[in-house]
Order: sequence, then structure tokens, then C-alpha cells
Amino acid sequence: MASLQSSFMVVATTSNPNLRTSSQLASRPRRRFEVSCSSDGGRVDRRNMLFGLGGLYGASGLIRKAEALPISPPDLSKCDPKGAYTVKNEEKKDLPDNCCPPYSDTKKGYYELPTFTEMRRRPAAHNLTPDYIKKYENAIQEMRKLDVTDPDDPRGFLQQANIHCAYCNGPYDQVGHPGIDIQVHNSWLFFPFHRWYLYFYERIMGELIGDPNFALPYWNWDNPDGMQMPLMFDREESPLYDIERDQTHRPPAVVSLALSAASITDPVQLKCNNLTQMYKEMIGDVESAIDFMGDPYVDGESPPKFSDGGSAERGAHTGIHVWTGNPKNDFSEDMGNFYSAGRDPLFYAHHSNVDRMWTIWKTLPCAFTKDINDQVVPNPDDFNNASFLFYDEKKNLVRVKVADCLEHTKMGYEYEDSPTPWKTYRPTQRQKPVNAKVLAKTAETGGKVFPLTLAKTRKVVAPKPTKGKADEVLVLENITSDSSKLVSFNVFVNDADDTPQKLDRAEYAGCFTQIPHTVRAKERPSNLRLNLRELYENINIGDDDFIVVTIVPQVNGGEVTIGGIKIIPRVPA
Repeated sequence: MASLQSSFMVVATTSNPNLRTSSQLASRPRRRFEVSCSSDGGRVDRRNMLFGLGGLYGASGLIRKAEALPISPPDLSKCDPKGAYTVKNEEKKDLPDNCCPPYSDTKKGYYELPTFTEMRRRPAAHNLTPDYIKKYENAIQEMRKLDVTDPDDPRGFLQQANIHCAYCNGPYDQVGHPGIDIQVHNSWLFFPFHRWYLYFYERIMGELIGDPNFALPYWNWDNPDGMQMPLMFDREESPLYDIERDQTHRPPAVVSLALSAASITDPVQLKCNNLTQMYKEMIGDVESAIDFMGDPYVDGESPPKFSDGGSAERGAHTGIHVWTGNPKNDFSEDMGNFYSAGRDPLFYAHHSNVDRMWTIWKTLPCAFTKDINDQVVPNPDDFNNASFLFYDEKKNLVRVKVADCLEHTKMGYEYEDSPTPWKTYRPTQRQKPVNAKVLAKTAETGGKVFPLTLAKTRKVVAPKPTKGKADEVLVLENITSDSSKLVSFNVFVNDADDTPQKLDRAEYAGCFTQIPHTVRAKERPSNLRLNLRELYENINIGDDDFIVVTIVPQVNGGEVTIGGIKIIPRVPA
């Protein structure tokens, strides 16, 4: 691929963004966007690119038994402070040392959504008016006041932050399963839980400022115009400011959705990488509902690993968390660690855009169902009837279930439109296959390679079960690491250019990023599954009976061990 120009434009198409074949993509009309990456001094077809963070439901051994039960809310009377993350940073003695929310008896029955006569419209954070920003600041200030005047008020800022910690950092066992904690990340619970979380957070803010139509903003990091921290969160005198952020990432620093190493600073390349990342996690490697939503997670199972999450959760969502968090702290606070993420007001604008990605994904054309139904899993009620506890704007403890949040407009809100140039962002197809035999001369092969660590870049030969452009999946097996450590690495296939910081090219298969967290039950190793069908098209793979996999550590590679690498046929979900 030619070198990147300093100019930045986005070339987008006006036709179906989910067309997959090279001939279809090449024949589509194009129109200019205000921003784009261009090579060779001209308008190169940046079409769309594969992410490779999809699930493999049918072939991964994840079919659940029909008698499995959905995840249920915890028993709030049995919160264990020792199971929650205990603050060890001497500079943060003023903060609570656990995240047990206030105890209350559970309200009988399920929460009933009210009837809405007017939609709350969530705006883009980089386009806000001074009046809106002032209203948002007032709402956060009122929540912070409750931390002082009534620390047990569940609407207070820290108590709301504790909700996120309580559901993902170990203070609660699953009911009936001592020693197995509840986790709402890394599975199909991720999107529904956070949607409900924002719903009540938004209504609490509106209640405290007397505006029932108040709507959270979204940080649209998927749009080049929004790929920096929104200025409203970077004013030190504002209640929206948080000192526990990476101070080198204050505006105008460009975000890194795939968590590229610090060595890449070119804002143009970063935006190109980001658009590539967005296409892959939203379209390029999503072959089923499970690929996007995340693997099933049911009652009695140990907390899922990062590799079990859906493509969007493990991609841009995680990248933003880590990019924003404070790297000078042992625990990567605030956004960089599950236990403290909700203590940064930016968390809620970030997750508003994560939720927006779910709404956009539901509208993208595809050849598979977007719903979790009996075409996807044996018992869809394991998903639909999973439930959580939240406090509403009147301080009532309410029980909600996944099925009631699947249509966001029924919850009374919608999103302001913003351009989504990533929909048509795929790299130029390689014209000739790379000679894999030449690449293999510098790669490792054989059983003695494993287990391998990532203290340095590793190149490994992986045999293909089928020659040519088959529908296959690359599996990195038994990935182990310390859960309290930030870990990240990128994966490339048949990479002859050896430019690991440029992700907007055909060879990029996907990434793995782990947010620091704690668990009570022992975590099982991860298996990272990367769909290869579209990548094979992009690299114009020949009739080789193997590929060369390059694994590039980004953060704490020495903390990672990979037990094996293999390629298997994909079983459609």
C-alpha cells in the first residue's frame, strides 16, 4: 500500500455498505466526505476492512443446554466489600474502598417503561451549545452534592459509579453459586446492561435539574470530527473534569480506537486506523448476531473473558477506556479500570456512543438475523430474561430485564444524526498474493513454539484446513494474563510490509485488549477468534496450505502467554 498523504479526506459510497464482493465494491459510485485517507496522490478505494473480533458460536463449543437459566440480579444484602476492588492508591484515601451500593429491598415485579410523548434526543458532544453544557454541568454538580449531603442517596455521583463497579468487579456472587461473581462485560449482557444503566442515569440527571427531557450527549469517536476528547470535559474548573485521565491525551490529541502503541502520533494515520477499526467491528467481520453482541453467558457460569465479548465491546469501546485512563497509576484509573470507570463523567458520554453503535448496527443490511432468537441459540430466553437491579430517579430500587430494552425508542430517546464514514472503509485489495513460503522463512513453526510469550513480535506459521479463500477462523488459544494488568496486542496475516502501526491495510486481522479488573472466581484462559473470510479476499490469498500470523505486542506483551494458534472452518451461527 502506498504511503499515506498528509492530506485527510474520506471517500464514501452511497450504495449498500454491506456488499461484500470485490466486484460489487469496485463498481459502486463514490462521493466525497469532508475527511478521508488517501494514497498515491489520488482517491484510492478505501473500501471496507475486516476486524476479526467476531464470535464463532456454532464451532466454539458454546451451545448452551436447554435447561440453562438467565443471569439474575444479585442479592444486595450479600455484598462483600472484600470482593470488590479495594483502593490501594495513597492519593485516593478520600474515596470509598469498596463499591457496595446502598441496600434496599427489591421491588416486586419488573419495571414498566412509562409512555413517552416526546423523544429525548441525545446530541453529539462536539456540537453542543453553551446552554446545554451548562445544564449538563449543573446536573453533575447536583449529583456530586448528594455525595456530601446524603452519601447513601443512590442518585449521588459516587453511588451511581458504584453500580458499574458492583456489576463487574467482584462484590456479588451469583445467587445460588457461592464464589462465582456476576460480570456484565464480555458477553451478550454488555449492550443491554449499559443501555439500562444510561437510561436511569439520564432520568436521574433530569430529575435533579427539573428537566424530564434532558438527554445525555454522545462522544462520537467514530466520526473524524469527534476523534478527540470533547472540550466540555477538559475544562479544569468544570465538574465534568477528571484528573485521573491520561494528560498526554488532552485535546487536540486524536484517540486510538485499537490502542496503537505510543510510537504512532500522526493524527492522519490515527484517524485512518480508527475508521478501519470501526468498519471491521461493525460490518467487516460480523457474520452473526453473536459476533456483534457477544457470546452467551448464563446462570452458574464463571465470569466470561475479554475474548467472549462482541466485536464492538472488545474494539473501540475498550480502546477508548484505556486511551482515556490514567497510565501513571498502577490501576489505570479512572476510565482505564472497571472499578473506577464510572467516576469519570466522560464515561457516560462514551457509553452513549457505544449504545448508539448498537442502534446503528441494527439498521445495517446483512444476510443474518440481528435478533437473539431460536435461529441463533437453543433458548433465547437465556438472553431476553436476564435481569438487573437499578435505582430510578425517585430512589426506588427496580428490577429490569433485557427484553424490555431492545428497542431504544420505547425507552423514550433517540440520537442526533452524525456522519458514519466508516461504513465504506475497506482497504485496497492486494493485487497479487504474497509468497507465504518466503514469509515462512522468518517465522516459527512446529509444536515447540507454544506456549509463546509476547515480550517481542512473534511470527508463527498456521496450517490451513482448506486451500484458497475458504470461510475460516483464526483461533489464538489459551491466552493467559494477569487480569489486573492492561494488556494489548494486534494480529496480522501474511504481512510482508511489516508496518505494524498502520491498521488501514489488508493484512490487519484484529486486536486483543484487556481492561484491568479483579475477579473472585478463577478466570479461564481466553480464545481469540478472528474471522478470515473477508481478510482472505483483501489479501488475495492464493492456494497456500498455510498462512503466517504476526502478533505485535502493544502494551505489557511480556504479561501474555498464548497456548496455541490454529485455523478451523467457520460453522455459521
